[in-house]
Amino acid sequence: MKINLVTIEDLQEFKTELLEEIKNLFYIKNSKQKLWLRSSEVKEPLKISTVTLQNLRINGSLSFTRIGGTLYYNYKDIEKMLENKE
Repeated sequence: MKINLVTIEDLQEFKTELLEEIKNLFYIKNSKQKLWLRSSEVKEPLKISTVTLQNLRINGSLSFTRIGGTLYYNYKDIEKMLENKE
């Protein structure tokens, strides 16, 4: 029977790789634009208040993802709202 041992160095390398992959998920390929935006990053370009953003979530006009206590919005959805606003 073969026993595989995991060293502290293995765990550190795994952590580094995992964090890098998670970071890459937040950016559109070949672009510095984030794929997911926080509430504060959404309110500014849309020129809306916290209450308006909450109402958009409640009525389903703007989808979101909650990770822990932080809400994230898809950049493409924000882009569409900006196009419709003009």
